[in-house]
Amino acid sequence: MFSRIAARYDLMNRLMTMGRDQAWRRQAVAMADIPPNALVLDLATGTGDLGLAVLEQRPSARVIGADFALPMMLVGQQKLARRNEKRLQFVAADALQMPFPDNTFDTVLSAFLMRNVEDVTRGFAEQYRVLKPGGRVVCLEITMPQTPGFRQAFEWYFGRLVPIIGGLVAGAPDAYTYLPESVRRFPPPEALANILRSIGFEKVHYKRLMLGTIAIHVGQKPSE
Repeated sequence: MFSRIAARYDLMNRLMTMGRDQAWRRQAVAMADIPPNALVLDLATGTGDLGLAVLEQRPSARVIGADFALPMMLVGQQKLARRNEKRLQFVAADALQMPFPDNTFDTVLSAFLMRNVEDVTRGFAEQYRVLKPGGRVVCLEITMPQTPGFRQAFEWYFGRLVPIIGGLVAGAPDAYTYLPESVRRFPPPEALANILRSIGFEKVHYKRLMLGTIAIHVGQKPSE
């Protein structure tokens, strides 16, 4: 599914979010508090937007962008080539079984990944595994708003209008019908925070944006 929409993925993100998705990525990076000279994992990197946001805020970092959708990363490679950007490297990887040793990364970030994994707890446990002690995990995700009237508007927008836009722009209305379904299934913010705590993350907190439709979760792996 993600491979089919790769060519129009960035454009659809801008249209669906009215141009706000890049600001949310920058906010997620700011909340990560990435140390100097860090090795950062951008998990489910897609076309590399989150990794590029890392490099804008922390130029000394090196970023591994991992994804299973190779066409997405090919679009990202073209983006990097236009910028002559060498600090971000793409790697094919499954978020539930990553090809990285334990305690590899100073920071692990993801944007719009966790709704799509088969097992959220297992996904975060794998991120915990590859994170160095003292490192932070940051998850940027869409979440269902709790205000009744706004929740109905959200359901209408993502359930009816976005699939139409996805059909016209990306030629894949089914991919954008899946989006609201995945949001409905995803744990609400406090439940997600409890999953992070159950794995062993400390100092877990989250911030809601855009009238509660976006949540950024942060957790820290205990220092040894």
